Amino acid sequence: MSEQLTLAAETREQVGKGASRSLRREGRVPAVVYGNKQEPLAIHVEEKALMRLLMTGHFMNSVVMIENGKTPIRTLPKDVTFDVVTDRPLHADFLRIGEHTTVHVNVPVVFTDEEESRGIKRGGVLNVVRHELELICDAADIPSEITISLKGTDVGDSVHISQVKLPKGTKSAIDDRDFTIATLIAPSALKSEAVEQAAEEAAEAEAAHEEHVAEVEAAEAEADATEEGGEEAGEA
Repeated sequence: MSEQLTLAAETREQVGKGASRSLRREGRVPAVVYGNKQEPLAIHVEEKALMRLLMTGHFMNSVVMIENGKTPIRTLPKDVTFDVVTDRPLHADFLRIGEHTTVHVNVPVVFTDEEESRGIKRGGVLNVVRHELELICDAADIPSEITISLKGTDVGDSVHISQVKLPKGTKSAIDDRDFTIATLIAPSALKSEAVEQAAEEAAEAEAAHEEHVAEVEAAEAEADATEEGGEEAGEA
């Protein structure tokens, strides 16, 4: 289960671009808490504290308790806007949720048992199509990651969502198709080997065909000669 995080915040008395710029100069990040049929709450948080949570790697799929006043607010991060030049956080959005609210989250995928994959042992390359899975689950049971075993896989195999065992109470948000998560593709060496083998098999098949045609032509020629010989003997 994903770790629950905490983040101290203060209520914003003023909103707008000017007030936000002033907060950022003081090392604060403007943010808003919304949802759960309540009025939006404008807050600001310490930039360093927000960055520490962002660096955990699971910030966006963790419950974050916003400490603003006596009662912490249970939230789920929905968006963080970054400066395109400095990469510093400019604004954050938090969705207010209940303890057991059903939520949509993007959970990272982790692949294991590569040493037990025949395809990888042969030099195959794991091509990851989806690094995260969009899941629906209880806010109290958000998985920190989804583990997928590569045991028994070979070159040419694909991993689909139907093959993944999700935690109890968790389901894929995409339910209209059996989408691909990863494929095991052949490296250039294996591809070249396969091409060469196909070429050899084609050459052998062509040679066998030519040999068969020659045998048929020889048999037909022999039959014609026999037939001509019989006709000449009859005329004599």
